[in-house]
Amino acid sequence: MKKKVLFISSTGGHLNELMQLSPLFEKYDYKIITEKDKSNETLKEKYGKNIYFLPYGTRAKIFTYIFKYFYLCLKTIYLYFKIKPKVIVTTGTHTAGPMCILGKIFRSKIIYIETFANRNKKTATGRLIYPIADLFIVQWEEMLKLYPKAIYAGTIY
Repeated sequence: MKKKVLFISSTGGHLNELMQLSPLFEKYDYKIITEKDKSNETLKEKYGKNIYFLPYGTRAKIFTYIFKYFYLCLKTIYLYFKIKPKVIVTTGTHTAGPMCILGKIFRSKIIYIETFANRNKKTATGRLIYPIADLFIVQWEEMLKLYPKAIYAGTIY
């Protein structure tokens, strides 16, 4: 029986980085979670029942974002218990934060890959997940100064 692994990130660059890991998908009983927007509509055709979508929200519209984020958190709880992942792999941002925290509470292993976009500054999600990650990976050697317990693995591109 294959291990249940959840791959989660927000849309855009974080999702592009996550999809670089797609050769790993078939080795596991995998699921993907990302935000739903026009740029990733074709993923449903490619991944079918293995992909789920959370609402897309941007902090630029803070009032509506608060409500969308609340709904995102509720849907995250539902999806966590539906999928029951043993491992959560994420390239980050706000979409992944609640899932990683929930996963840690219920003993999923958390693997966080800090974004390639940051070479010398911590991301908000990186700061949140670093203390709870079972494996924290950085893509720039300079980031080891900021995250001393991280592992430098080079780029995933």
